[in-house]
Amino acid sequence: MPDVFKPLLLSACASLALAMPAYAHPDTTTFEQSAFVEAPEIVDCTLEDGTEAQCHQITVGYLPEGLEIGPFCPATLDDAGGIWGWSGENAGLYRVDGNFLRMLDGLGYRFFDEDGNVYSVDNATEQPTVDHACINVSVDESVEITMLLPVDSVMAKTPSDLGVVSKIGVALDDVPIFSDAPPIQVTGHMPALDTCGGHVDPGGWYHWHGTSTDVETVFDAQGVRADCALEQDASAQFGYALDGFPMFGSLEADGSVPVGLDACGGHIAVTALGETYHYHTSDDFPNLPACLVGVRAQNNFTTTATAGVGAQRAGEDGRNEAPRPEGGPGGMPPGFDTAADTLGITAEALLEAMTAAGGRDADLAEVAASLGIQESALRDALPLAPGQ
Repeated sequence: MPDVFKPLLLSACASLALAMPAYAHPDTTTFEQSAFVEAPEIVDCTLEDGTEAQCHQITVGYLPEGLEIGPFCPATLDDAGGIWGWSGENAGLYRVDGNFLRMLDGLGYRFFDEDGNVYSVDNATEQPTVDHACINVSVDESVEITMLLPVDSVMAKTPSDLGVVSKIGVALDDVPIFSDAPPIQVTGHMPALDTCGGHVDPGGWYHWHGTSTDVETVFDAQGVRADCALEQDASAQFGYALDGFPMFGSLEADGSVPVGLDACGGHIAVTALGETYHYHTSDDFPNLPACLVGVRAQNNFTTTATAGVGAQRAGEDGRNEAPRPEGGPGGMPPGFDTAADTLGITAEALLEAMTAAGGRDADLAEVAASLGIQESALRDALPLAPGQ
């Protein structure tokens, strides 16, 4: 190569290097090691775009040791429970207390009796017998959860939207992270979150619906009187998304406000992990990415539970001979799982379609069309509301 071209080639290579995104790799040593049921390992996996790859396989229990959870549902209108992101009239984040429940009552959602006792149901042992109940699920200490994170993150051709109860990632304390919980307008019920933004799945294991280590930024922005017992650090890493990219709080490592965020809430900037693409939280709730830019692994989330997200049904592996009452992900009405199975779709897809069409009063023709199924089949499969 003539020497005259070498400076041009070096300049071009330097420009290309600057243009190429920097991707951090998940580091399993940064997770809370005591919560692992077994040591993380690297296994062969297939990404959702069909690419053969390698993934970190991590298996955790129902709840990290020492993590205190709750409160969720208040016992009476005089008590204060957890928090809830209400999406109807007067939308916003609220403390689940008498003021909030009375507001819902004025909108046609009554969660309490004439004496001010809040209707509360443990989906692990019973099903709601009223139209509107606060869901407060007990834990199942036997449950194990297995998640896959790509060793090498791969950008997807287009970001994947995150609807209701979508799997997002795993926190550094080994607690799974999910998108927004199902709205009251669809399920009729409220699977209340605690003041750190988590609750128990119908399968009996705890998970986050928000960035718990920066949730008080949201409280301050929205005027919510609540405290999370976890240490708050708006610039700290919260966890990893299931596409392998790290998730941080609402500030950069140097305490500055992030700039140039994309539609998913991420960008490339310097972090404690080096310069890499990463997601940031916001001061809205749920304070999580709106979408994921990377490609996730197939079968990236499974549990040994017999209900809820990632559940294995009783008898499939000889375990869980006495399954919990059927409950859909995050507090769906009883029968949603069965309806979805009958229709040949996932419970998450059914919930998402119902939510988009307006909830319990959705136009079922519209829902059926969006799912590519017959309206008559949908009507036959959907469970009836209590008392019908």
